[in-house]
Amino acid sequence: MSNYSAIEWTEQTWNPTTGCTKISPGCLNCYAEVMAKRLQAMGTHGYENGFKLSLMPTRLNQPVLRKKPTMYFVNSMSDLFHEDIPDNYLDDIFNVISTTQQHTYQILTKRANRMLEYLRNKSIPQNIWLGVTVENIEHGIPRIQLLRSLDAKVRFLSCEPLLEDLGAIDLSDIHWVITGGESGAKARPMNKHWVISLQNECDKQDVAFFFKQWGMWGADGKKRAKKANGRLLNGKIWDEYPIMANAL
Repeated sequence: MSNYSAIEWTEQTWNPTTGCTKISPGCLNCYAEVMAKRLQAMGTHGYENGFKLSLMPTRLNQPVLRKKPTMYFVNSMSDLFHEDIPDNYLDDIFNVISTTQQHTYQILTKRANRMLEYLRNKSIPQNIWLGVTVENIEHGIPRIQLLRSLDAKVRFLSCEPLLEDLGAIDLSDIHWVITGGESGAKARPMNKHWVISLQNECDKQDVAFFFKQWGMWGADGKKRAKKANGRLLNGKIWDEYPIMANAL
């Protein structure tokens, strides 16, 4: 299975674990669960357990073998800070990251408490971008303060699927915001005004803004049989990256 990613804001994925469990509303229609079950049905190596959490130690060395500087999204098919991943396995993953300084690693989690617990007394490598999912106010906003507590070179938010208007969100010490709508047959709607509100907050607070997709619901509020084409928001493609980072 190729590691090249169709995710617009990264280059490749690296999945030293696969599988996960649901912990908040953003997980309801998880794309990774659907994909994992499809790969299991196809007999793809590494997905014999479907979406059950599985450690993949044979994949640990993948970034070491790649010399070309690459932007890696870590665990696109899992959550790196899942409570059932042992600390010693996290140590192995972070050792790979530390010894491959030519690469940049984007780590996104909904388990901000575990992330803080594991990293709070460690020196975070400069080639790591740390992010949390902020799908709504109740579950997402508290994760931001935990993220702020960590001294990462880049701290980012993934507001996807965006499930409500986040209002006057405090983006202090946040460098990048990604947002988008939900895909799949059961996708929940995303209101255009929620996206515009978030983009305005990024503009006011000088935070890079990346609009990933409309998902199944277009800007006109109508649901499609397939994912809505294009990434235009008010006639523009928003693909900003943190100012201290090299563009992909």
